[in-house]
Amino acid sequence: MTAHPMRYPSYIELSKSALEGNIQFLKKMYGETVRISSVVKANAYGHGISEFVPLAEACGIDHFSVFSMDEALHVKKFLKNHADIMVMGWTHPDDLEWAIENGIELYIYEYEMLTRAILCAEKTGKKAIIHLEIETGMNRTGLTGEELKAVRKLIRLNSEFVHVRGLCTHFAGAESISNFVRIQSQIRHFNRTRKWLSKNGIMPDLIHTACSAASVAYPQTRYDMVRVGILQYGFWPSPETFIQFMHGKGVKDDPLNRVISWKSNIMSVKDVNEGEFVSYGNTYLAKSDIKIAVIPTGYSHGYSRSLSNQGRVLIHGQRVGVVGLVNMNMLITDVTGIHGVKIGDEVVFIGRQNENEITVGSFVEFSDQMNYELLARLPQNIPRFVVD
Repeated sequence: MTAHPMRYPSYIELSKSALEGNIQFLKKMYGETVRISSVVKANAYGHGISEFVPLAEACGIDHFSVFSMDEALHVKKFLKNHADIMVMGWTHPDDLEWAIENGIELYIYEYEMLTRAILCAEKTGKKAIIHLEIETGMNRTGLTGEELKAVRKLIRLNSEFVHVRGLCTHFAGAESISNFVRIQSQIRHFNRTRKWLSKNGIMPDLIHTACSAASVAYPQTRYDMVRVGILQYGFWPSPETFIQFMHGKGVKDDPLNRVISWKSNIMSVKDVNEGEFVSYGNTYLAKSDIKIAVIPTGYSHGYSRSLSNQGRVLIHGQRVGVVGLVNMNMLITDVTGIHGVKIGDEVVFIGRQNENEITVGSFVEFSDQMNYELLARLPQNIPRFVVD
């Protein structure tokens, strides 16, 4: 089947110009000395690793962060140039040898993981490239004080098998001012640990602690590298983060542009008489004669059933409401009053059409999902197309 958007129930478009603009903005904000690691876990936040990674490389990105080894393999498959890949989370013991052989950078958050990595490095004849993750108060993954002492000793004894590329931690909610005291405590803890390691002969190439939110809210946490996720895709981590940036810089216009658009096309148009129900059950009753448009996208494609009778889409540049229950493969909209609606017309779920826009935030308000969650849940089988 020819890979054309209109041949699919729905499709995603990725804007090259939007990503270029976002990366340029981030580089200017961080400065030339701060490296950007593009976080592409969760299928590049729903944007699609296979499409997004080459696009990011074309924008100057040479470091990618993922959660697990399967994602690292996926990124490696679609690299056009040489770029570093860092696994921030789960690495199965059986994958360590392949990772070391292929120069994949690994978070070390357990002593046992380092011992296995050293054995694999000895076997392959290549050094394990590691980032020591420090537990500073997130209480998720990371080396505690006693574990770190043991890790330091192990590294010193096996220096020929280990290259300490980075020292890192993760902040517990930098996107919210409610976590300010906790974040400040984490920063102090990390800096103390960094100094202690340096005095004891562990001097990593890169210090990195900041995610997107921290890089805006706590500029002192940028260090040598920033792990940028949501910002590169054109979204702010939270309204608080956006307001903080806008107020601090004294600007009025959002400097970010959304990379993603999610679209479909009308599959059927029909009239419904007053007093008739629309879709399954009796959740929507036509109170007058209406015209409906059926769209071949439902909850199996990522359009949440919770948006039944309250979601909005764009058709002919106008915002129209979803009526009736969202089905597994279809949803229905009320297009009464829109002249000339026909089969094949473009439908926008996320993105801009003429002067109107449907934002991810509008989904969040109705479906009780974070923007991160909605994006990450976009099914991988939705085709992605790169546009200018």
